[in-house]
Amino acid sequence: MNSHKDKPLILDKKTALLKAESWCAYQERSQQETRDKLYEYGLHQNEVEEVITELIVTNFLNEERFAMAYVSGKVNIKKWGKIKIKQGLKLKKVPDKLIQKALNSIDGDKYLANLLATAEKKLKVLSENEPIKRKFKLITYLQSKGFENDLIFDVLKANNLTV
Repeated sequence: MNSHKDKPLILDKKTALLKAESWCAYQERSQQETRDKLYEYGLHQNEVEEVITELIVTNFLNEERFAMAYVSGKVNIKKWGKIKIKQGLKLKKVPDKLIQKALNSIDGDKYLANLLATAEKKLKVLSENEPIKRKFKLITYLQSKGFENDLIFDVLKANNLTV
């Protein structure tokens, strides 16, 4: 009993284009994600690049739109900080210029509110009683969520969340 996952899916360019269009229409994708998917379909490099070009021309693939959607989702749903978002976009090989543009689209007040809400939520579940260790654990957690050190300290101080 072999599942279809055992052997690679080999598609011709036309079929791969149709599948890729459907895949990109379902959710915003980066060029790199799409490229990887096309290689999974068994296409060769020149075919992959032709399909990528076709997807861009037909607007199924738009790196700027992807970056904006990625940032929006990570800020509004996952409550991530800019550092973690930037790392995620770099992993998807989004150009630095587009990463910066997408990060600049973040609403500053919402971003600070996310940081404060994340800090307050974490403080409620921290079991550490010693104030210095408690503060350290909170800061470490906020850093792991991708928030910048200066903002973490400013928000904690401004809201008396240092202990």
